[in-house]
Amino acid sequence: MTTAAQAGTGRTVTTDIPARLDRLPWSRWHWTIVIGLGTVWILDGLEVTVVGNIASRLSEPGSGLPITSGEVTGLAAALYVAGACSGALFWGRLTDKWGRKRLFMITLAVYLGATALTAIAFDTWWFFLFRFLTGFGIGGEYAAINSAIDELIPKEYRGRVDLMINGSFWLGAVGGSLLSIVALDTDIFAANVGWRLTFALGAVLALVILLVRRHVPESPRWLLIHGRDDEAERIVSSIERKVEQEIGEPLPRPDGEITIHQRRSVSFLEIGRTVFSDYRRRAVLGFSLFIGQAFLYNAITFGFGAILTTFFDVPSGNTGYYFAVIALGNFFGPLLLGKLFDTVGRRVMISGTYVLSGLLLFGTAWLFDQGSLSASTLTACWCAVLFFASAGASSAYLTVSEVFPMETRAMSIAFFYAIGTAAGGISGPLLFADLTGTGKVGDTVLAFQIGATLMCLAGLAAAILAVRAERRSLEDIATPLTAAADEKAGPTGRGEGRGDSTSASGSGSGSTGSRTATA
Repeated sequence: MTTAAQAGTGRTVTTDIPARLDRLPWSRWHWTIVIGLGTVWILDGLEVTVVGNIASRLSEPGSGLPITSGEVTGLAAALYVAGACSGALFWGRLTDKWGRKRLFMITLAVYLGATALTAIAFDTWWFFLFRFLTGFGIGGEYAAINSAIDELIPKEYRGRVDLMINGSFWLGAVGGSLLSIVALDTDIFAANVGWRLTFALGAVLALVILLVRRHVPESPRWLLIHGRDDEAERIVSSIERKVEQEIGEPLPRPDGEITIHQRRSVSFLEIGRTVFSDYRRRAVLGFSLFIGQAFLYNAITFGFGAILTTFFDVPSGNTGYYFAVIALGNFFGPLLLGKLFDTVGRRVMISGTYVLSGLLLFGTAWLFDQGSLSASTLTACWCAVLFFASAGASSAYLTVSEVFPMETRAMSIAFFYAIGTAAGGISGPLLFADLTGTGKVGDTVLAFQIGATLMCLAGLAAAILAVRAERRSLEDIATPLTAAADEKAGPTGRGEGRGDSTSASGSGSGSTGSRTATA
């Protein structure tokens, strides 16, 4: 129920809508959200993996493009990263301003169109342009999708669902590895056709997802803050009716209300002050998590093929099989460990997965230096490292999407994603390409050790700074900027001393109730 009164700067609304969303049991409706919004990461994994695997084919005579392998994995990859970073920042701001649904439809449409146009590339400049625009669409997806998922999924399930969805990137990586083997087989497809079909398939899958997304509603939380509480009420009431029909009994009463002053927009200045001043400890945490996982992944994956071929004489055409194995490890980590982030808790699981993956990589580096590994056992070690690292990396996206106020959520995700992507896609390759490309065991060991060190440091930062957000409503973790003044007075209000207080986490049930009541 929502009640409203007039205030000097807009309408003042007291509502229980966040509590009503959080008390919902898991249902078929929630699965439609997961499928409609989450499957795009499979496309991202497919996209990145396919391009890496088709580089050699594109550079061959008869491919239809006058391009070198180095240009595909170098300039084209850098343009994709640049597009993702700029897209995240551009679309992230609009996601907070225009709404989650409008942007997750637009950004997927941009990705779809750019991928389809990549498939018909006839010159290098065309290929480069649409690699940039493909990244531009994908970057926007991260902000829009993670915002919508966290605001629609009940608090009891938010952690595991977010990790599972972000981890699904690696299902796409497995598919991309296997698809490229078939697509590049000249006994099946001509040299200038197979690689085009891989991009065309990505566009077709995006079109299917776009059709499914039409049924995903706008975030009621976003609607409330932007003066569209009647629409938010209709959406939540419709969801409740569907869930009640499915479970065959009335839903429990929601726990508490929140009062907000509605407003249309929040300035960049206020966003910056909120994230980097009021929540500066959480900002340090976000930087640490994203930088740590970015460098670990580059330490392992950037020179993946070169390490196998240089040190273990694995034919270049067979590296895709090894990559499929470690991609599966990456997927099963978030899938199997995700529930623990909601039960054992964020702090223990985030710090634990980061530190454990770093220590395992240190062990792998030592075994590699001793000459104790084969191609298969090295891949097995990587698989174990990335099982934990993938859960940790996925929790980085979860963290920055839930620990900042509602009005800054998409922009916060976009900012930290852009920083992490830039570190992983620009400085990471520059560093690790030199180390893994020398053919010296010691240099490759150093690459592993750098990634492991940064991952362990990020884990230690999480042990100190992580917010115990498990089973707590988003409004309880970070009070909206638009909340009434008395709502901000409690222990969960804004400010470093209050908003990041570990004592506030004692209410593991995470009531969405009035902040004056929970104080």
